[in-house]
Amino acid sequence: MRTDDFDYLLPQELIAQTPADPRDSSRLLVLDRAADTLAHRRFNEIGDYLRPGDLLVVNRTRVIPARLYAHKLPGGGHVEVLLLRKQSDLDWECLVGGTHLKPGVRLQVQGGPPALISADLGAARRHIRFDEPIENAFATAGHTPLPPYIHGYQGDPERYQTVYNKTPGSAAAPTAGLHFTTGLLASLQSRGIGLAELTLHVGLDTFAPVTEADPATHHIHQEWCELPPETAARINVAKASGGRVIAVGTTSVRTLETVARQHQNGLLQPWSGQTSLYILPGFTFRCVDALITNFHLPKSTLLMLVSAFAGRERVLSAYQTAVQLGYRFFSFGDAMLIL
Repeated sequence: MRTDDFDYLLPQELIAQTPADPRDSSRLLVLDRAADTLAHRRFNEIGDYLRPGDLLVVNRTRVIPARLYAHKLPGGGHVEVLLLRKQSDLDWECLVGGTHLKPGVRLQVQGGPPALISADLGAARRHIRFDEPIENAFATAGHTPLPPYIHGYQGDPERYQTVYNKTPGSAAAPTAGLHFTTGLLASLQSRGIGLAELTLHVGLDTFAPVTEADPATHHIHQEWCELPPETAARINVAKASGGRVIAVGTTSVRTLETVARQHQNGLLQPWSGQTSLYILPGFTFRCVDALITNFHLPKSTLLMLVSAFAGRERVLSAYQTAVQLGYRFFSFGDAMLIL
């Protein structure tokens, strides 16, 4: 298995620059693994493929305004800072853009507090200590960290949030959930389809291509996740009664499969902690029965995860069909349902 095995050609014009309006009007490519078929629908028709007793498991994380603009003190060049992981009230692991950003350099955040680069973590990553909690300045200093392939979007920042977001902490949205509206969720629940929540705070590695020739040698960074007691209990009940656990997004998959590996008896228990679970073809899924996901970047860990779930050749064939039919790709793009 080589990283190049997960490459495909994508015309630039198919990279979605704006979200579907309304959210659930996006297209839905349904891949049925057992029947080996594809169907082309709209997302608001997803209920046709769900049944009473199924359980949708969503990631309730909220994207923080993690992009900051700053300049070096006393009067230096411009610096762009992307908050990745909070380490204390004042300390963050960050991604920085600029020159000569060595430990000891002082920064002034536009609309926010001064800060100190306290450690070089390699490449463009730095440890930054702010003079006061940066969250206090999000309203004046923070900007939504849209992915690098989305250019010039001036729409509502809430369109890069799910309708069920609750827990701030992500540097990127769990994009499979962007297709749901409150009305669609209510309609599904009225038909006996359950909804349960977990949290995984998404880091920027979600956009990072695998550069190593052998994907098994790629290092995936840790992300914090939590499976609350009520969700663990509802999953156990659904499994026992013959319902399917339908992960909404790869972040839900990684959380569920991380927790499933903590317990060997098949029953999930509440859990929280750091996960670096890296799912490649050959992986044995212990919890997830079906997956809702977007179309992912070539050579990405997310495409590898989806390939592990549905088969590499089948997934790449579905992607080729999606390209031919003009589906929209990536964060603001269309969706897949893999049964």
